[in-house]
Amino acid sequence: MTNLETRPAPELCVGHVRSGPRLERLEAREVPLGGIRSMNVRRTLPQRALPTVGAWCFLDEFGPQDVQMRVLPHPHTGLQTVTWPIEGEIHHRDSVGSDVVVRPGQLNLMTAGSGVAHSELSIGDSPRVHAVQLWVALPDGAAAGPASFQQVTDLPVWTSPGLVATVMVGAVGDVRSPAVVHTPLVGADLALAPGARAALPLDPDFEHAVLVLRGTALVAGEPCEPGPLLFLGDGRDELTLESTPGARVLLIGGEPFADDLVMWWNFVGRDHAQVAQARADWESPTRAERFGTVAGHGDERIPAPELPNIRLTPRRRRPVPPTADGA
Repeated sequence: MTNLETRPAPELCVGHVRSGPRLERLEAREVPLGGIRSMNVRRTLPQRALPTVGAWCFLDEFGPQDVQMRVLPHPHTGLQTVTWPIEGEIHHRDSVGSDVVVRPGQLNLMTAGSGVAHSELSIGDSPRVHAVQLWVALPDGAAAGPASFQQVTDLPVWTSPGLVATVMVGAVGDVRSPAVVHTPLVGADLALAPGARAALPLDPDFEHAVLVLRGTALVAGEPCEPGPLLFLGDGRDELTLESTPGARVLLIGGEPFADDLVMWWNFVGRDHAQVAQARADWESPTRAERFGTVAGHGDERIPAPELPNIRLTPRRRRPVPPTADGA
């Protein structure tokens, strides 16, 4: 899915930062979905103070809403897209030849490498759509490699009384997803039963964050509701979760990403020159040489915005201030 700001996004970059355990609430901002004025997304990554969680560099939630989603072909470089529908069905087509429908409980994982293009349209009898779209920054090597696509329709689950964790990416405890990623990561959809209290195992070398998708929950004792992202820092070997009404909670995490990044529109690179070249290639009549073509759309595509009149440079993550109790 495209970076959906109506203006070019500023450069957003990270260095390797360890924070220790934290409880930092980061508010979402609303932006329109790829020019679809009737549909907004709530974006919680990137943030100025927190551009990434592990290698996760982008997180949008859209819906629940009755609307027709139609995102035309657009490019990506240097990242993986992760599409996770909660309600509704999404038709994905890309320039490596994929043509699939992803449904709730199924995962789409597209690796852009040096360049790919794709489209996403909501389909089905009901116009109801609720989903999350995430990006994962690729490390050197994979970022310059070939594009690919993987759909996982039967994901493993980790269970505890009152808690079912569907493991999208990486591992929870000894339960591991078959999704192929290129840095140590975890992504899981946590379903808490009404009245549940449970502890989820975490990798203490990972930093983590959670986003409540439905209901309300206490996360590490912090009241959480849909909307904000709660950054947990690193150094935790488990996470306590409680919910009186029941809840759906998205967990993301990974080893702090070691490389500086420049991220603009739909491109992730290491410097201004890489991003500027990707934009030029997408706007070139020979764009198919790098990005390929998406079947079924003819000449339809989303054009790239103009680059800002500044040089995009790496910007380090700012330290997250400690909470009052040092958590």
